[in-house]
Amino acid sequence: MAGPLAGIKVVDLTRVLAGPFCTMTLADLGAEVVKVEKPGSGDDSRAFGPHQHGESAYFMSINRGKKSLTLDLKSEKGREVLLKLVAQADVLVENFKPGVMQKLGLGYEALSKINPRLIYCASSGFGQTGPYSSRPAYDLIIQGMGGLMSITGPDASQPTKVGSSIADIFAGVFSAIGILSALHARHTSGRGQMVDIAMLDCMVSILENAVARYTVSGVDPVPIGNRHPSIAPFASIKTSDGYINIACGNDVLWSKLCEIIERPDLAQDPRYLTNRGRCDHMTELLPVLNDAMSLFSSDFWLEKLAAGHVPAGPINSISQVLNDPQVLARKMVVEMAHPVAGMIKIPGSPLNLSDTPAEVKLPAPVLGQHNEEILQMLGYSGEQIAELKEVNAI
Repeated sequence: MAGPLAGIKVVDLTRVLAGPFCTMTLADLGAEVVKVEKPGSGDDSRAFGPHQHGESAYFMSINRGKKSLTLDLKSEKGREVLLKLVAQADVLVENFKPGVMQKLGLGYEALSKINPRLIYCASSGFGQTGPYSSRPAYDLIIQGMGGLMSITGPDASQPTKVGSSIADIFAGVFSAIGILSALHARHTSGRGQMVDIAMLDCMVSILENAVARYTVSGVDPVPIGNRHPSIAPFASIKTSDGYINIACGNDVLWSKLCEIIERPDLAQDPRYLTNRGRCDHMTELLPVLNDAMSLFSSDFWLEKLAAGHVPAGPINSISQVLNDPQVLARKMVVEMAHPVAGMIKIPGSPLNLSDTPAEVKLPAPVLGQHNEEILQMLGYSGEQIAELKEVNAI
């Protein structure tokens, strides 16, 4: 079945993570994505380990479903090929530092003259405007500058980044949202437009209750481990063989928890009668819960809590996630045959549409795998393609 973006053509000039995550999402939704890479080395992430039969597992996990075309954009011949691609495209995505595409003569203004319907998405660390616009950025830098590290970790003395590259990934997600919005607007206007996405903007947008707490109280939020600043108990609790997460979002769930752990006295304690009280006294309450629940195993408590309808869950390792029956039932682990790496497992798509579902159809491409196919589609003869090779334009 064709995906919801079937017929949409995307030129992907991105590399590493933020841009490739965006274009991977578009590919999962049915768009035809041509990934333009540097001849010889390709996307920087092709060098990131671990490798399987010489192919980067990192690269393969975020570039599925795309076609690879090698082009030297610094060469006149390479730029000629790109302009032909752009003339037929619906979307172009790039994550160069602001100004790079303009220097190549490939900025939005130039390309929109060739194709007025083009959606041009530029994803960068700080966006196309502002005093930091020209600065380079990586996920760690943005997690720090965006405030996320100031509220993550065990305590204020140990600022901690999130375990996945969340600044990059959210930039990719918001890029996809911006592109889809621009495509929808094009139905009415008939025109394309530029989508300007900054990693720092994306980080600020997901700070959630931290901003609300500061603006109301005037006090900077600090890391409090796995606890929640406004809900209690909402934390990791110690068992006899590890930890589990428990989330009591209201007083009824709190009372149920007290019954299950056979501490009904806690539900009657004046300090813990209300959510506000429990939040205020969580430093006293947490050790009590740890003592009560450390008598039995995680599996024991998870079964009891599930039976009592108290929200709780394990803290899974990656191997446990990949074998979780719910994850497997939702097809969030996909096994694919790569032409060089062989069988690989990658995350599936979380986008479930009833009539036009997203689908992981093809593995990530080998560097330059689709050069001849794409160039022939653009009208290049075998002789012309050989000439492009000879001058290292592809």
